[in-house]
Amino acid sequence: MSQDDLSDLDVIVAGAGMAGATFALAAAKAGLKPVLVDPFPFEDQTAPTFDGRSTAVAWSSFRMLKALGVGEALEPHACRMDRILVTDGTRPGAASHRALPAFLRFDADEIGERTGGEPLGYMIENRHIRAALAGAVRAAGVPVLAPAAVEAVRIEEFAAHAVLKDGRTLSAPVIVGAEGRKSVVREAAGIGTTGWAYGQSGVVATVRMERDHGNVAHEYFLPSGPFAILPLTDSRASLVWTETTRRGEALRDASDEAFLSHLNRRFGEFLGAVSVEGPRFVYPLSLSLAERIVAPRVALIGDAAHGVHPVAGQGLNMGLKDVAALIEVLAEAARLGEDIGAVGVLERYARWRRFDNAALAAGFDGFVRLFSNDDLLTRLARGVGMAAVNRIAPLRRAFMTEAGGGAGDLPRLLRGEAV
Repeated sequence: MSQDDLSDLDVIVAGAGMAGATFALAAAKAGLKPVLVDPFPFEDQTAPTFDGRSTAVAWSSFRMLKALGVGEALEPHACRMDRILVTDGTRPGAASHRALPAFLRFDADEIGERTGGEPLGYMIENRHIRAALAGAVRAAGVPVLAPAAVEAVRIEEFAAHAVLKDGRTLSAPVIVGAEGRKSVVREAAGIGTTGWAYGQSGVVATVRMERDHGNVAHEYFLPSGPFAILPLTDSRASLVWTETTRRGEALRDASDEAFLSHLNRRFGEFLGAVSVEGPRFVYPLSLSLAERIVAPRVALIGDAAHGVHPVAGQGLNMGLKDVAALIEVLAEAARLGEDIGAVGVLERYARWRRFDNAALAAGFDGFVRLFSNDDLLTRLARGVGMAAVNRIAPLRRAFMTEAGGGAGDLPRLLRGEAV
């Protein structure tokens, strides 16, 4: 479909972020006719200054991206995570001293038979993910209206209408809200949210290290929140440092010397000399869970449906699960000649994703509350729990399989199959 052909659409995708772009690409691959709408110029989203974060892409999610034809563009920028080392912030760093009892170690080799030798995940800078998706979306001929924002949504019996700020109106059987936590589509559908702010911000920076990271991710829990060094290509790492919002902004604005001094005090010098590359970013952290993920002719995916704390690095992976489930439901309905925007069709998607989304959001919230404090009794309890999990191999393997997206009723894309 050409960029100017906006008639006979099957689905309007509001939001061209990573979840929205992936859904539009998957829809085109499945034979549907999508249009992608976003308030930012599409090219701006690939700039290094637009999004400084990196994402832990689960091995099942990476398999999905390969199935959609994005894998080849991502592979040069994807760093394997073969091990994850976790320790409590009141104890020595995971890699600088011998492992103590309250210590967790996850190793991809333990579940290699289930995953075919895949790592626990791949660390990829968001700008590379966005660029790869943008190229694939263009190659698939998906119309992209950007900058163009959805200002209002009208729902009729047989169609959803998206009114853009420039006065144009798009019509399709279903509209997908993928615009993040402040979703216009969600609000227009009358879907409320539950959630709260954590009073924390994530300080994000890319650092270059003197010593090789060995494809190991380190997470160090401090009373103010998790502190992680996550491996990237070319002897670099993504630093994710959770602090109170006030301290996070101070770290962003500090001199390089002051920032590195704080960094070394937090995690030690086990990776040798460290230098910061590029700007630092600060992202406020909160929980936002939509009360429903479907309404008449409306479906929500990604952060529009569930914005979670990044403690486990599962935000994008949850969004990609949404994409895989929703496109499978819509594609099958279309092949059967059903109205893909009918409530009965969209409820199939909701039933598939509702429990998983709520359970993961609650689990991450509980995890943050358990570790983001320095209460003596809580610290002792979590130390006992970490030591127990580290010693029970089946439980440890179950955690790794779940985090890798290999558990439960997987949509075809997450199994690496075409829809």
